Amino acid sequence: MKRTRPTTRPRGSLLSRSTLRAKWINAPDEHEDYPGQTLATRNHDVIRRWAEERGAVPATVPGTEHDGHLGVLTFDFPGYGGERLKHVSWDEWFRTFDERNLVFAFQEHLKAGRPSNHFILDSPDREAA
Repeated sequence: MKRTRPTTRPRGSLLSRSTLRAKWINAPDEHEDYPGQTLATRNHDVIRRWAEERGAVPATVPGTEHDGHLGVLTFDFPGYGGERLKHVSWDEWFRTFDERNLVFAFQEHLKAGRPSNHFILDSPDREAA
C-alpha cells in the first residue's frame, strides 16, 4: 500500500529538518507513536487541544508587534513566569499563525513519558541562513 503525504505538509520549503521529519497530525484524535516523537500540524483544533491540556493561554511577546500586527507568538504556561507576556484571543493567535504560514512542531510527551510543553513555530517562508 502506497503511503501518501498529508496535504498540509509543505514541499520544497525551508522548514527545519526536525519539522520535515516529524509525524504530521491532522486531527485531534491522532497522536504520537512513541514518547519524545516530534509532531507537526497546522490544524487549529490540534494546537488548541495541546495547549489547553497544559493550561496554556495564547500569548505574544510585548514589544515585538509591527504595523499593528501581533509580534512573536507563544503560549503562557502556568508556573513558568509568563507575567511579561500579553494574552491574546485564540482568533488573533490563529489569524497571525495562518497569515505567517506557520507550522506548529511539538511533542506530546518527553522520552521519559511525562507530558511535554516543548513546541516551536516553524516557517517554510523563512530566509535561508
